[in-house]
Formats: sequence, C-alpha cells, structure tokens
Amino acid sequence: MPHPHLVVELSHAGHIRLLLSRPERRNAFDPDMIGALTEVLKAEDDAIVILGSTDPRVFSAGADLTIPVAERAVVSDLLYECLEHIITRPGPVIAAVSGAAVGGGAQLAAAADMRIVSPDARLRWIGPPGAGLAVGAWILPELVGRAAALDLTMTARWVGAAEGLALGLVNRIDNDPVQAAGELAATLAGQGPGAPQKIKTVASAGALVDRLRAEQRVNRAAWDQMIAAGAD
Repeated sequence: MPHPHLVVELSHAGHIRLLLSRPERRNAFDPDMIGALTEVLKAEDDAIVILGSTDPRVFSAGADLTIPVAERAVVSDLLYECLEHIITRPGPVIAAVSGAAVGGGAQLAAAADMRIVSPDARLRWIGPPGAGLAVGAWILPELVGRAAALDLTMTARWVGAAEGLALGLVNRIDNDPVQAAGELAATLAGQGPGAPQKIKTVASAGALVDRLRAEQRVNRAAWDQMIAAGAD
C-alpha cells in the first residue's frame, strides 16, 4: 500500500519518481516514513530512481523534531539503513533537490549517485540536538575532499547551489531539477540493458559502507546517551 507521505510514479521512460510529500512538516521523517522510503527503494532495486519532493520549497528537513528523542533515535537508525541501501542497490539514484535539505535530508541527497539542484537549493549537515555529532562525515570526503568535508560537518553552515557545484557536491543546477533528472535518467537508460547498474557497481566500490556503519555506531551511542539523560 502506498505511504501517504510518498508519491511513487513510473515514468514513460521507465524510471521511477519517488517524491517526498509531507509539506506540512517540511518532509521531515518519522520512523514510518523513512522505513517506507527504504522499502520502496528495495522493491524497485534495479530501477533508476529520481528522489525528489512534491514541494519545490523544501527537499527534507531531516528527522521530525516534534517526536520524542527515542523515536528520533529510531529515525536515525532507519535513515542509515536507507543510506546504505542507496549506495549499494544496483539501480542509480538521482537526487532532485529544491529548497532546503537539512541534516538527514542532506545526507539523503549526498548518498545519491548524482545530485541536480535548483538555484535556490541549500544543504546543511547537522548532528542530533545536544549530542555534538556532525553527521555526514562518512560520505562528504568522497564528494568534496577531506578539508571541505571537515568544514561542512564541523561548522554546520549552509551550502548554496553555486558553492555546491564548485565543491563537486552538486552535479548540475537546473530550474526544474525533477525534469532535468528525468532527462538524465532517460539518457542513462539509453546506454543499453544493465549499463547504468554496471557503471554504479564499479563507481561504488570502496569503503563507503564501512565508514557509514562506523558513523551509525557513533551516532547511536550519542542518541543512547541523550535518552539515558532524559532529553526531550
């Protein structure tokens, strides 16, 4: 059954549009929503997926801050499961980012194989409230280099579209990222049966999964400390 906060569309070109659709909460994740997102990706494992938003003002605000800390800890664990699947699934994922992508939302965009963003797109990496952990350190050095990654994770500053392109974090800037991503998906699919999957298999080789799991363990320990301390 489709999730109420996810729109799944099959394009005429054969790729999948997977759009976050919780505009009243800025596409923030609760456990059910992030779990459903992962299940959709698993069900369409070989497909080229465009990951975007039904609301061009925001990609995702990350974890829902209105839910209890224990539930946000669950969201964190489920998010890392989703990120691991994105980087290991055979089908490429193209993130189409408009507006703000914060925390877990920024991680979701970074985990994609390619990122097409609108001119007003902004990304920001932040840790769980009060834990002092900058998340995203597993992937950012791969995309922007170690020095820039340390800057982004330790300062938690905003990165606009133009800077993201200059850093190598963004592949392309377009006024309509979802449409541009669809055109790119059609181009990839036109390379022949299984070609995008073979390219991804080679490009994804490395220690990304090990670094992701290490960050998840550290992050989980930080959440456990917050829960034990009775944080709200």
